[in-house]
Amino acid sequence: MELNGKKIIYADNAATTCVTPAVLDAMLPFYKEVFGNPSSLYSIGNAAKKPLEDARATVAKCLGALPTEIFFTSGGSESDNWAIKGAAHKMAKQGKTHIITSKFEHHAVLHTCAALEKEGFTVTYLDVHENGIVVPEEVEAAITDKTALVTIMYANNEIGTIQPIAEIGAICKKHGVLFHTDAVQAVGNVHIDVKAQNIDMLSLSGHKLHAPKGVGALYVRRGLVLPNLIDGGAQERNRRAGTENVAGIVGLAKAMEIAHEIMDEKNEKLRRMQDKLITEILKIDRSRLNGDREKRLPGNISFCFEGIEGESLLLMLDLKGVCASSGSACTSGSLDPSHVLLAIGLKHEVAHGSLRLSFSDVNEESDVDYIIEILPQIVERLRAMSPLWDAIIHGRA
Repeated sequence: MELNGKKIIYADNAATTCVTPAVLDAMLPFYKEVFGNPSSLYSIGNAAKKPLEDARATVAKCLGALPTEIFFTSGGSESDNWAIKGAAHKMAKQGKTHIITSKFEHHAVLHTCAALEKEGFTVTYLDVHENGIVVPEEVEAAITDKTALVTIMYANNEIGTIQPIAEIGAICKKHGVLFHTDAVQAVGNVHIDVKAQNIDMLSLSGHKLHAPKGVGALYVRRGLVLPNLIDGGAQERNRRAGTENVAGIVGLAKAMEIAHEIMDEKNEKLRRMQDKLITEILKIDRSRLNGDREKRLPGNISFCFEGIEGESLLLMLDLKGVCASSGSACTSGSLDPSHVLLAIGLKHEVAHGSLRLSFSDVNEESDVDYIIEILPQIVERLRAMSPLWDAIIHGRA
């Protein structure tokens, strides 16, 4: 891609993705010709209602769900809040006020759990260990007769590690505990079957898979009725008020449909690129891969380089035309080290030198080749200016 006449390699797809032409084409009629409110009785409104329900069926099919189990939202954060707060408040009426999650969840989950703690709920934060993976046996050991909900992300947004969701889901079902997964990074990148994996609730967001920002969905298993998060109207079967974002919803469904059609081919390509990048970048002295090498999303790679600051690394890469991240986009303005990297046991000074590169199907192998060419030079230059690196190599740090 180009920006102001300059070639840009976009390697931050875990933060957001571009809207692809096919998705944009699917959306455009709902901004111009079919712009009616789907709750209206007249013909223009009715014309928008059917595509809305067709999109619901498409999203459901991609997840192995029923259309009536899909509720459209504004994105992953809203879906997480609705699932966790809704389940907690529902189960509290039965005397169940304990929640289990992990230490490296997205802040949409962690901050929601913290808000519930202020209401009197108790929360267990599980370790994720050096490989960035939750151990199912530790989930089971944490369950008590007060446990209302387990919420574990499907795949981590910063280091890409994929969690044993089916095993955790089976444990929750065995103990009669609700199971929610934040699958924002996973949807469109891995095959998901909510029934086979015993998932009660699942959050997703469109802008992570080439749909627009501001649209997402929450899967809620049939028979599970959550309290409303937003009141005010009868939309989404009286469960989520607000006029539906029909164009965005149609775009989300189209993006999910395409992602499922090309998933295996795309993932084969991304794994090939990922393996090449990991092998070459780990040749840099005092570098490390964050999280398990195999159990990770295709195209999501996180490194740490001792002796440098991640922010400086990002600026140098940007000067070379590469867009990357030092952690999640939601905290990229913070100088604090990533809570994800601290959760897998990294020291503060190591976690500060992090780099996340995340690719999608629009990237090419030549993008990886270019990064392999320039990244060692950038690391070397930054270390040459770093007093911390000098202390490290002379054994003073």
